[in-house]
Amino acid sequence: MSEVYAARRTRLREYCNAGGSAAALVSRPANVRYLAGAAPHGAVLLLGKTEDLLVCAGPTADRPTQERPDEALRVQSLPGAGGGDPAVAAAGLAAGQGADSLAVEEHHLTVARHRALGSVAPRLRLANLGGAVEQLRVVKDEEEISCLRIGAEIADQALGELLESILVGRTERHLALELERRLVDHGADGPAFPTSVATGPNAGRPGHRPTDRRVEEGDFLSVCLGATYRGYRCEIGRTFVIGTAPADWQIELYDLVFAAQRAGRESLVPGAACRDVDRAARQVLDSAGYTEGLTALTGHGVGLEIDEDPQLSPAAMGKLDACVPVTVEPGVHLPGRGGVRIDDTLVVRPEADGGPELLTITTKELLAL
Repeated sequence: MSEVYAARRTRLREYCNAGGSAAALVSRPANVRYLAGAAPHGAVLLLGKTEDLLVCAGPTADRPTQERPDEALRVQSLPGAGGGDPAVAAAGLAAGQGADSLAVEEHHLTVARHRALGSVAPRLRLANLGGAVEQLRVVKDEEEISCLRIGAEIADQALGELLESILVGRTERHLALELERRLVDHGADGPAFPTSVATGPNAGRPGHRPTDRRVEEGDFLSVCLGATYRGYRCEIGRTFVIGTAPADWQIELYDLVFAAQRAGRESLVPGAACRDVDRAARQVLDSAGYTEGLTALTGHGVGLEIDEDPQLSPAAMGKLDACVPVTVEPGVHLPGRGGVRIDDTLVVRPEADGGPELLTITTKELLAL
């Protein structure tokens, strides 16, 4: 992997040089990990004029972590228990290497930290790196996709095991905690985000936080979870019915959301406009009269963070590339009654390669549990 990280840093250095910056300071943790292979707490990455350095606050050797920085990258540990601010130290190191300009991630730095950088190296011109690293991260290599694929398998397995257990009478909170335990039991680093379990009138509500409401016969049960594997995060969401048979309104609503989700999935082709993917799914729901209350977006990118570019929304700019993993997650929530959400993680692939690759494969049939 060392050559992979080196190639990523080379691409960023070329971007910075083209913009007139001799060095760059990367402070956002996911971006540090992407370029350095690891991101110890508080660490920053300096792409220096003469040498690249991973700057950490204090010694890192005794820290329990599964992450190991790129072996070709020198780690600079700051002395002392507190260690000081790695970003400020990195700015001083950049000046010491003879750089006259430093591109920084202004969207991640506080105002106070930005001022501290300028004070430690007053002759160093600070420029804005912007979202350059985030843009590099959009298209994944096959190693990254492999991590997402394994994470999806873990999430599928955890969800499948839960569905085989007795659910009636258990609380949303209890079920969410059990799912997160199962994720770890099957090899995940941990959950990709707080697991959502929603029952009855809560079902289908986006971003629902589990409560002490207990599962009852006749409920919709919607679940949204994800696994983190080697830092990469996937997402899956499914909706089920508790009881022997779903009601007619539940079948109709589920079929509608399923059709919207399928339309979105089928739109995932290289070159497709992000807003067109959103439109494909949204039109199905709009045409059925569910214009109000729909979520702001149909899906989003995933990777080292659970919500990355691209955004699949009505106002989204840009087009999809091959090897970009995204979610497609339309839903409808009826206040007081509940609702349906169906959520998959897929990788954009050309038609010649079989079209979009579905990573989360738990059945989307409306099961009565």
